[in-house]
Amino acid sequence: MDMTRPGAILLVSAAALLAGCGTTHATIDTSRGEHLMLLGYDPVAYFTQGKPVRGRHTIAAAAGDRTYYFASSDDRAAFERSPSRYEPQYGGFCSNGTAYNVKMGSDPTQFEVRDGRLFIFGDVLGHEMWLLDPRENIARADGLWPAMRDQGWRWQSVKAWIVRVPWYRSGASLMAEWKRKHPGRTLDYDTGGTFNNVVFKYPGWRAREGFGEPALGVPGEPDDPLRRAP
Repeated sequence: MDMTRPGAILLVSAAALLAGCGTTHATIDTSRGEHLMLLGYDPVAYFTQGKPVRGRHTIAAAAGDRTYYFASSDDRAAFERSPSRYEPQYGGFCSNGTAYNVKMGSDPTQFEVRDGRLFIFGDVLGHEMWLLDPRENIARADGLWPAMRDQGWRWQSVKAWIVRVPWYRSGASLMAEWKRKHPGRTLDYDTGGTFNNVVFKYPGWRAREGFGEPALGVPGEPDDPLRRAP
């Protein structure tokens, strides 16, 4: 982050007011008082069905202070037997961001299952950038995560932009590599802006609200697409 730019100074000032704020995991609060992971998508289904599957708010289980929804009672039972087997890596935050010490973003439709581990990404852009070097990104995120785990996501992300990791790469650099590896293809995605993401929004907001993609909503909440269906 260029600290000589007014926008950068404003971002740090605003986030400083939120120091310590932000959840430690990529959760949202529901009307039932739950701290919900994965916007209500079933963590077990990624392993058993190989795709994101919407859970039901009536089939829920907790892991610590985190709540998960499941598509079936069998999936819930499997999770309850071994939560650590199914919980997403890095608190459900974007796995690509975690490799750069950033703790932000979460879209349950963007995922990878590798070596028995579930990796979630903030959006299609983060997913594609991570795929440029999955092994290195996993190694770096694994090394950084223990120190990040209990930090509030807002302040952790701002710190990562103030003091960058030695292997930091700009978005333009990563995109240039992606284009070299995918000739003739384009990848356009609006992240919503750094200030908006850090100060005003929450992990998973783009997927939930439908910013540049179909709105997922949250099972059992007023924005639940199935609840609104005729």
